[in-house]
Formats: sequence, C-alpha cells, structure tokens
Amino acid sequence: MVDYTKHIQKAEEAARRRNYDFAIQLYQQLLEIDPDVGEARAGLRVALRKRHEAKKGSKLFGKIKGAGPLTMARGLAKAKKYEAAAKQAESYLAGNPMDEDANLLLGISLESAGHFKSALAVYEFLAEIAPRNPEGWKRAGAMARVKGDVPAALAYYERALEADPRDRDALKARKDLAAETALSGSRLDEVAHSRDAITDKDEAARLERSQRRHRSEDELKEDLERLESRYADDPTNVDLMVEMSVVLERLREPEAALDVAKRALSYRKDSADLKDMVAVLELKGVKKAIARADREGNQAEADRLEGRLREIEHEDLTRRLELTPGDARLRLELGRAYLRQGQPDEAAAELQKATRDPRVENEARIELAKCFHQKGYLDLAKKEFERALDARPGVDERAREILYTLGAIAEAEGQTGEARSYYARIFEVDIGYRDVAAKMEQLKGD
Repeated sequence: MVDYTKHIQKAEEAARRRNYDFAIQLYQQLLEIDPDVGEARAGLRVALRKRHEAKKGSKLFGKIKGAGPLTMARGLAKAKKYEAAAKQAESYLAGNPMDEDANLLLGISLESAGHFKSALAVYEFLAEIAPRNPEGWKRAGAMARVKGDVPAALAYYERALEADPRDRDALKARKDLAAETALSGSRLDEVAHSRDAITDKDEAARLERSQRRHRSEDELKEDLERLESRYADDPTNVDLMVEMSVVLERLREPEAALDVAKRALSYRKDSADLKDMVAVLELKGVKKAIARADREGNQAEADRLEGRLREIEHEDLTRRLELTPGDARLRLELGRAYLRQGQPDEAAAELQKATRDPRVENEARIELAKCFHQKGYLDLAKKEFERALDARPGVDERAREILYTLGAIAEAEGQTGEARSYYARIFEVDIGYRDVAAKMEQLKGD
C-alpha cells in the first residue's frame, strides 16, 4: 500500500495557513491517483468548506455555475457509471460544498464504486453539516460495518437515532449489528464460510431463522428453551452463552442477558467483541434502572446510577481507544466523558489530540473551550469558542450555544457591550432562545 502521509500533511499545512486553493489542489491530485484515500477525501471536504466560508459572494451564482456537473453526476449515477458520477459531484461541490443532497450523491457514488473509505469520509461530513438528518449517520454506520469496525458502526447508528428516534432503518441496523457482534466471537468465524461449519441441515435452518430480522416472541422463547436445554449439557460452551444473551436481550431482559454475557466473558477474557457486548448491555441495564428510579421519584438512586453510567461509558471508551489509538472520534467522546465527570484537565488532554483530525476538529474545539471555561481560563475558552464559531456557517443551534457562552464570558469580564453583540447575533435569528431577549433588554443601556 502506497503511503500518502507526506502528501496529506502538506495539504493540511496549506489549509492551516489558509491557502485553501493549494490544499484543495493537493487533495484532488491525490484522489486522482487513488480515489479511496479516506483522509484525503475528508481533508478535501474541510478545505472546501473553509474556502466557501472565507469567500463572499452569491450562493445562487455558485449553484447556477455548478448546475451542469450536478445534472451530469445524477445522470451518470442513474446509468451506474459511479466513478464518473463521483468526479462530477466533486466538481459541483467545489463551489457548493455545503449542499446536503450533492454530498449524499457523492457518498452513494463512491460507495457504489467500492471506495468505502472515501464514502465514509463523505457521510461523516454530511452528518456534521446536517446533524439532525439521520441519513449521514446511517450511511456512515453502514460503511463502518463494511470495514468491520463494529463499535464505530453502533455509535453511528446511535447518532442516527438521536436525530430521529423512530428511524426504522437505524433501529433494524442497530439490532442486527448487536446480534452479529454477539455471534462474531463464536466458532462460525473460525472457518472460511460459516456453512462449512454446519453439518446438520436442521442446525443450518435454525441459524438462518435466528438471523432473520423479525421474529415473534414465541419464536424467541422457543429458541431460548432450546439453547438452555443444550447449555444444561454443556455449561462451559461460550457460543451457547452468547446466543442465549442475544435472545434474552431481544426478549427485553437486559439484566439476564448481561449476566449470561459476563459468564461468557469469564471464559473468553480476551474477546473484544464480548467486552463490547457486555458494555452495551450494562449501559442498557443502567439506563433502564435510571428510568425506573425517576418514575419512582427516587432521586438519590437515579443520581447514583447516573454516576455508574458515566463510569461504564468511560471504561468502555478507554478500552476501545487502547485498541485503536488513532480514532479521533473515540478520543473526542472520551474527552466529553472526562468533562462530564468533572475532570477538565484529563478532558483537555484528549480533546487537544482530537483537534488534529479535521473530521472532528470543530466539535473538539467546542469541548476544549468548555474545559478552559470550567477551569476559569476565560481568555483561552473565548479563543477556542471563536475558532469553532468561525468554522460554522450561519447561526445554527451549535453556533447559538457558542454565542451565548461567549456572551456570558464577556459579561463575566465586564465587557457588556461585547456581550450584547454576541447575544444580538442570536436575537436576530431566534428571539426565544433561552433568556437572550431579557439579556438584550438588560444590556440595552450599556
């Protein structure tokens, strides 16, 4: 495999110097050589976005100017000429990088052409610019699944469900992935083809049924009874334990599923898949217990469980990051976990590393600013918030949060005029945001 590290570093350095045209040129040259260099595809998205935000001019003109390549891209994709469609889509996005539909078309074209790393980079960018649209998250999950990165795929589907909790595709994919994760540690993965491991035709039929998406409660109970019968005769069979845990989880018995999964892990202590399975089940169990405590009005128990939930999340992120230390998204999430636990120094150490990856740089800067704010370093917090704000187009929900915090910092420093200017930017687009209307009135005379 050719190492493009130096080429990418050169492009990143050009982007840092705000020489976006040169950075874009370098990324495009690299993608001409190899269309599936994910880092180059991701870097190109960031450079195009920053150039777009730095330039002033008519958005309508940009769209008219790029209409030809976009129309061609759609026609080529329809004709299943995906390589050519991707090139035309990129040509259009060079002038209109924030077009959600065009980014989706590019991702689908790359995916259809077999360029999964590049497709993942595009879907991640789409999710970033349209976080409330589950499509980017879902497709990123599918690409991570193709790459065999199960934890990342699950995380993407969770984000899709945060955007739309009722998205059926994301719900189904998450369930299927959880089942696959559980089965991946079994003997079926130790042979080239799973069917080669099955000599009994009835067992083959059972496995096929077990992997169907929709199964009735009666079918699940029947499977559990069969598995428990086999387990009674073979109580150290890890594969049986895994299957039992999956069935129990589908029967909405997370505590029992967790108990069986932990038993399986005690026999296969080095299994990353089983560790993931246990972590997921623990999180589900604790969340269910928190909801129960809230319903019962037991605030002390709910608070205790919230603490336990943060501990599990932290332990799981730390373990996964040890396996993939270059995963900036995991580092970002670990930084957030430290921040939730009231450990801003530890959080800042992780977030500073995450800012080196352009795909998560903006979110990492926002969280890093929160660390400095929590420690009382208002000048550093302000600097990071403003850098994050400069990278965001318009005044979306995230930008409003940043502007409001900058207003609060300015107030704390006695800069009331500056504070009002931050609040005014929110007021212009959303008069009902928090108490911004009251802030505007309060600072009117200053």
